[in-house]
Amino acid sequence: MNVHNPPAADPMTDDDGGLGAQRRMGGGLAEQFDLRRLANMFRRRMRLFGAVALVVFVAVVLVTLTATPMYTATANVMLDTRQEQVVNVEAVLSGLPADSSVVDTEVEILKSRRLAERVVNALQLDKDPEFNPALRTTGPIGAIKGAISGALSALTPEEAQDGAVAEQKAQERVVDNVLSHLSVRRSGLTYVINVSFESESPTKAATIANKFAELYLLEQLEAKFEATQQATEWLNTRLDSLRDQVLADEAAVQQYKIANNLLSAEGATLTEQEISSYNQSLADARAQVAEDEARLATARRQLAGGSTGDDVGEALSSPVIQQLRQQRAAVSSKVADLQGRYGERHPEMLTARRQLTDIDAQIQAEIQRIISNLEAQVQVSRQRAGAISGSLSNARGTLAGNNQAMVRLNELERTAEASRTLYESYLNRYKETSTQQGIEQSDARVVSNATIPTGQSSPKVPLNLALGLVLALGAGVGAVVLAEMLDAGLATAEDVEQRLDVSYLGAIPLLSSVAEGRAGSPVDYVVEKPLSSFAEAFRNLRASVIYSRLGEPVNVVAVTSALPGEGKTTTSVCLARSAALQGHRVIVVDCDLRRRSVNRLMGKDPSVGLIEVLAGEASLDQVVATDPATGMRLLPLANTSVTARDVFGSPAMDRLLDELRRNYDLVVLDTAPVLPVADTRVLAPKADAVVFLARWRKTPQHAIEAAFRQLLGTGAHLGGVALTQVDMKQQSKYGYGDPGYYYAEYKKYYVS
Repeated sequence: MNVHNPPAADPMTDDDGGLGAQRRMGGGLAEQFDLRRLANMFRRRMRLFGAVALVVFVAVVLVTLTATPMYTATANVMLDTRQEQVVNVEAVLSGLPADSSVVDTEVEILKSRRLAERVVNALQLDKDPEFNPALRTTGPIGAIKGAISGALSALTPEEAQDGAVAEQKAQERVVDNVLSHLSVRRSGLTYVINVSFESESPTKAATIANKFAELYLLEQLEAKFEATQQATEWLNTRLDSLRDQVLADEAAVQQYKIANNLLSAEGATLTEQEISSYNQSLADARAQVAEDEARLATARRQLAGGSTGDDVGEALSSPVIQQLRQQRAAVSSKVADLQGRYGERHPEMLTARRQLTDIDAQIQAEIQRIISNLEAQVQVSRQRAGAISGSLSNARGTLAGNNQAMVRLNELERTAEASRTLYESYLNRYKETSTQQGIEQSDARVVSNATIPTGQSSPKVPLNLALGLVLALGAGVGAVVLAEMLDAGLATAEDVEQRLDVSYLGAIPLLSSVAEGRAGSPVDYVVEKPLSSFAEAFRNLRASVIYSRLGEPVNVVAVTSALPGEGKTTTSVCLARSAALQGHRVIVVDCDLRRRSVNRLMGKDPSVGLIEVLAGEASLDQVVATDPATGMRLLPLANTSVTARDVFGSPAMDRLLDELRRNYDLVVLDTAPVLPVADTRVLAPKADAVVFLARWRKTPQHAIEAAFRQLLGTGAHLGGVALTQVDMKQQSKYGYGDPGYYYAEYKKYYVS
């Protein structure tokens, strides 16, 4: 029944305190979501799953069958993006823009409390028992309520006020009930809004749905009409005051002009026109000065550069210079002819040269006259510009005085113009608004009215049953998962090794789950059926313990647990008897000073025992008893062995264990639980190995971890954990890969 696993790191000396906290958190994700593991989980929780699923499904069926049939009627309202343009004026209250947010807003308006109140009042739904819970009560209670309502008129003002509050609350409850039956939603991404109403009566459902659509359109028209009427009244009042203001402002402008002699022509004063003329003349004069100065400067530069004046612009255009140049050209031609014919000293030659020199002198004199003329023109231009500039300065001085008066005039004119503009805009808007009264249009229209439904909308029996089945399955799964999460016990070898990080020593089956027919005591069954699976479990346990410390002998074994009732004594005796049947020298030492469970199990009631041996009051041979069935030896506790002394930590206990090691192959110490008693922490380090027992699916993991912490630092060697009282029939539903998973396949291998 046991598959030995390699021993893990010693939890009593491990750095993390022997608990392996990080690796005991549940294993890897792949292992947690193993399909076989899930299947096994549902196999062992099938009854819980079926019970929860059945209860939920039956509840859904009962609710569906007992529910009142309801009928739903739907009216379709469309936001109309096309508006009739009767007059080409802007409306006081503009139409709704065609975007998604506006459609969603109108949906909320259709679901508003104000609109629901109007529907309730229009159809008197407060008198309908379907929506007014107060009217559903019949019999004496209804009569009492009627009497109370009739007596409200005779109450004092304070009491009547309380009655009015109660009536208002009742009205609010009716509105709440109506809204709870209303469903308004947008049809996809269109501008169509579906207004649905659910009622016990199909006719009533259609009537209320149509009334919601009708009052919604009416509310839009009323809002536009009220806005237009208020705007018209306000504009009319405002125009009267604006008209008086315009007249006053324009009169102030005219009076100021007369007082300050600010006459004007063509939009400008006379001084401004004079300054404008002077500015133009001054600009022309300054341009002429610049032109004359440029001509003079150019001529002077040409002369300064070595020019004879022939290339000066005014000289080129002078008719005198042109004539002199023609004469000079003729004389030059004559000189050239005479020079070739007579030579330089000829009288005619000398005469011709004197003529040429005289002509050149005349040309230079003419050029000097031209330069002098240019200088005179520059002086004249400058004087003209200066005169115009002086006149302009005088005109500007006059204008400065006028401008001081114009500042106030401009302010008065701006005020008058603003008043006039404001008055005209209000007047135009008043005329437009007046023409709109009576032609307001709703921004929506009813596409189709609600018709009387022919079939009920709820409860939908097939859908409810399908959803109920899904809900039942989900509830069953949730119950199974919750039960598994709350199951803090250990069930498989994998649980022990992964969650506790210690070696798994084996499983001790529950005798009733493996024995055929009626079975007696487990300690007797080991002897009576030595080849049974129950006896084989203890042989496997002994083999696991022996090899828990590789390379070191294991003679003294301490059997303990976290809590009482884990099967320590039964396991200790069965382990010893099984080993004795194999021919080993075995002794069981009862170390549980408070319970003395070995005595009760073996039917012994000695007068001396372990305490007397340790105290030196009796010898070991006098105290040890022999099991006649197997030859196992027993060192019991006497009934009077009650002491507060630390007997297990004494040197006498060390000497006793040394003696038992020499004389026996296996020494089994049946100790007390770790958590309630401190004796085991003293005794455990003296053993070669500690066998820690945990009851299958019962002992909480936290209790085991707490016991490990108690043993931490004592120097004890934890051989591993063995599961006791394992139901092998149920174990096959746990842990794919665990030895118990295959019990049905190999149980016939044993002799019952």
